[in-house]
Amino acid sequence: MVRSVWHRSLFLMLGACALAVVATLHLHPGAPQAQAGAPAGPSSSAATGASTRAVATAVPECGDADLTASYRARDAAAGHRYGVIRLTDTGDRTCVLQGYGGLSYVGGGNGAQVGAPADRDPGTAPRVVLHPGDRARSLVSEAVAQDYPRATCRPAPVDGFRVYLPDSTRSQLVAHATTGCRNSSVHLLSHEPFRG
Repeated sequence: MVRSVWHRSLFLMLGACALAVVATLHLHPGAPQAQAGAPAGPSSSAATGASTRAVATAVPECGDADLTASYRARDAAAGHRYGVIRLTDTGDRTCVLQGYGGLSYVGGGNGAQVGAPADRDPGTAPRVVLHPGDRARSLVSEAVAQDYPRATCRPAPVDGFRVYLPDSTRSQLVAHATTGCRNSSVHLLSHEPFRG
C-alpha cells in the first residue's frame, strides 16, 4: 500500500515536470533549434538523457488486465522441483512491474489455498519494463511433499498456483497438478523477485 502511494506521488510529480517542460517549449518558440545532421552538443545530450529518464519513469504499473500468468517446469533435484512463473504482457500497452508477487498452492477444485504461501528468496528486485509480448520471470522452488512424514505434512492434491502480481490484490490461477501439505507450518514453496 505504501509503495503504491509512493509510486502514484512519483508519477504525479513527473507528470507535472513534463507539463512544465512542454509549456516552456511552447512559450519560447523562437529558441534556437538543433539542425538536422548537426552534432549534438553536451546540453542537447543531457536534455535527451533527462527526457529518456522521464519517459522511462512515466511508464504505468502493470495490472492484471495487462499480464497473463503461466508456469513452466524446469529441473528437479534432491527433493526439489524448479520452474518459473511467467508474466506475459498480453495487453496493448507498455507497463512496468517490480518486486515479488504472491504465490501459493490451490486445490479442491475451488481455488482454496493449500498450505503455506511461498517464502521469498532474498534477491534484488529490478524494475522490469514490459512491452506487449514481453515476459517477466520468477524462479520457483518446490520441495517434494512426499519427503515429509504424512502426519506432519497432511498431503492434499494441488490443482495449481494462485499468482499475484507485485502490488496487486487480485490473483490469477495457473494449472499445475502436484501434491501439497495442508499443514501451514510446512513450507514447500519459495520464489524470487520478477526479472526480465
